[in-house]
Amino acid sequence: MTTQEILEYVKHHPSGKVKVAVTDIDGVLRGKYISAEKFSSVAAGRLGFCDVTFGWDMNDVAYDNVKFTGWHTGYPDALVKLDLETFRTIPWENDIPFFLGDFIDEQDKAGVVCPRQLLRKVLSDTQQAGFFPYFSQEFEWFNFVETPETAHQKNFQNLTPLSPGMFGYSILRSSLKNEYMSDLFDQLCKFGVPIEGLHTETGPGVYEAAIKYAPVLQAADQAVLFKTAVKEIAYKHGVMATFMAKINENLPGCSGHVHQSLWDADTKNNLFYDEADDRQMSSLMKSYIAGQLHCLPHILPMIAPTINSYKRLVEGAWAPTTLTWGIDNRTVALRALPGNPKATRLETRVVGSDTNPYLALSACLAAGLYGIRNNMKLEKAATEGNGYRDTSNGVLPGNLHEATQRMKSSAVAKELFGEAFVEHFTLTREWEWRQYAKVVTDWEFKRYFEII
Repeated sequence: MTTQEILEYVKHHPSGKVKVAVTDIDGVLRGKYISAEKFSSVAAGRLGFCDVTFGWDMNDVAYDNVKFTGWHTGYPDALVKLDLETFRTIPWENDIPFFLGDFIDEQDKAGVVCPRQLLRKVLSDTQQAGFFPYFSQEFEWFNFVETPETAHQKNFQNLTPLSPGMFGYSILRSSLKNEYMSDLFDQLCKFGVPIEGLHTETGPGVYEAAIKYAPVLQAADQAVLFKTAVKEIAYKHGVMATFMAKINENLPGCSGHVHQSLWDADTKNNLFYDEADDRQMSSLMKSYIAGQLHCLPHILPMIAPTINSYKRLVEGAWAPTTLTWGIDNRTVALRALPGNPKATRLETRVVGSDTNPYLALSACLAAGLYGIRNNMKLEKAATEGNGYRDTSNGVLPGNLHEATQRMKSSAVAKELFGEAFVEHFTLTREWEWRQYAKVVTDWEFKRYFEII
C-alpha cells in the first residue's frame, strides 16, 4: 500500500485508533494505542515515547547500573519514528492498523541502544559490502492450558500442558486442540507473518513454527511479531504460550534457530552457492561461517540473553555446546545446508526461543560479515557425527555471567556493534545475573534445608 492508502485506511477504520509498538532490549514489545487523529500528525514525523523502555528490565524494575537513562536523567521522552513499511492489521482485533517504530534521538542516544536501529546499522554495513541478506527464524515453544491468573496462583508450578506426552511431528496430536493450531497458522499469515510450517515438537504441548524467509529487517520484524502474536492468539483459546529456552531439566529446550544467506544486489543469485565446489559451498559462505565461529564467544549474550538460555545449552539436549560446524548436522553450532542454488543457507543453532530477534539476527549477520571482511578461511574441518565430542575449536561460555564478561571486554564486539551499545547491553545482562544470584531457589531448599 502507498503512504496515502495507509493514511486513508487509518482515517476510515471504525475503531478510530492505531496500535504502535517498539521493542525493549529483551525483545519485549512495548506500545500503546493512539487516536487516528494523533497518528496522522506523527506519521511523517516523530512520536514521543518514554525512554524508560531502555531503563528497566522485562519485569519493569528500573536498572540501577546503566548510564543511558535512569533516575539521574529523569526518564525523559525519546523520539520514535514509525516505520510505515511495517503496516499490517491485527485480524484478532477487528483488523485495527498496527505499526512498528524505531527510537531515533536527536542526540543519537536512544538510537544507539535501540535493537531495531542496531540491525539497520548492520544491514547498512552489509549492503555497502555489496550483499543482500535473506533471513528467517524458527521457534519452538510450550503451550499450557492456563491463564495468567491460574499460572500465578500455582506459582508457575505443575502447570497443565496443552497435551500430554512426547509427540514430535505427530499427526495425531496436531488434531487435538486443532482449533488453536489452525487459528495460529491462519491468523499469523493474515497478520503479515507468513508461516511455512507448523507442527508438534517433542515434549508435552510443544509446537514449532518456521517463518517464511525475508529480507533481514523484515525477517526480524516477523519474528518479533510472531512471539507476541502467538501469545495473544493463545489467550483467545485459554492457552498460555511461553518462549522460555528451557522449561524443565528433563525436557528438551526451545530453539530459535536463525537461517541465513547472502544474495547479490539484484537478489537473483545466492552467493553462498558454488556449483564447482565439492560441497557446493562458495568461498564467501566459508568465510561467513569462519567469522561466526570466531565471533560466537564474543557475542553470545545476544543469542543467549537470559539465565535460562544456558540451561538449554547442555549436552544431548538438541542444542550445541561446542564451537563446531557441519553439513546437515544437528549436533553442531553452525549447520550448513548447501547443494541448492536457491536454498543454500546457514542455520545458527545456538539461538534460543528467548532471544530478541533484532539482536539475534544482528549478531549472526555481523559475525558472518566479520569473516568476509577479514577474508577468514574455514580452517576448522566440518564435524562428522557427534558435535558434543568435538571440542577442538573450544566450547561456548557456560552461563550468562561468563558470557557477559567476555562480551564486555571484547574488542570484536565493540567493532561490530559500537562501544555505546556493548556497554549498555552488557550492563543490562549484569543486572539480569544479579537478580538471579540473590534469589533463594526451590533447588536450594530441597538440597540443603534438612540435611545441611
